[in-house]
Amino acid sequence: MQGLREVLRTSLGRSLRTLSDEDRLAAAWVVACGPALAERAEVLGLDEERVLHVRVLQPGWREQFAQMRAMLTDELRKIAGVRLQTIHFEGQGLKRERESPAAKSSSGKAAATRRKGQRRSL
Repeated sequence: MQGLREVLRTSLGRSLRTLSDEDRLAAAWVVACGPALAERAEVLGLDEERVLHVRVLQPGWREQFAQMRAMLTDELRKIAGVRLQTIHFEGQGLKRERESPAAKSSSGKAAATRRKGQRRSL
């Protein structure tokens, strides 16, 4: 199973080269986290600071995603071949994520950008 997953990562990465960074990350999302987890969130967009914004769709899952942030960020970088700083999860969780002071200063700008855009679809 690991071998098949690696083949999918490699071939998906090659096929995404013509897409924008944002679309590459949206396409890589399902492969990075698997279909069961992917259906619990949607990719909203990539901001100027290279932070991927993801909306958690089901209550109680935000904390699970937050715990997997480093692993998912690394997987998305590998699959999509995109420079990605981190992932910001928003939406249905019970606890608020803690943000760094730098992230807080840019979060208002990023939130405005996200609200203007629509959900990325493949």
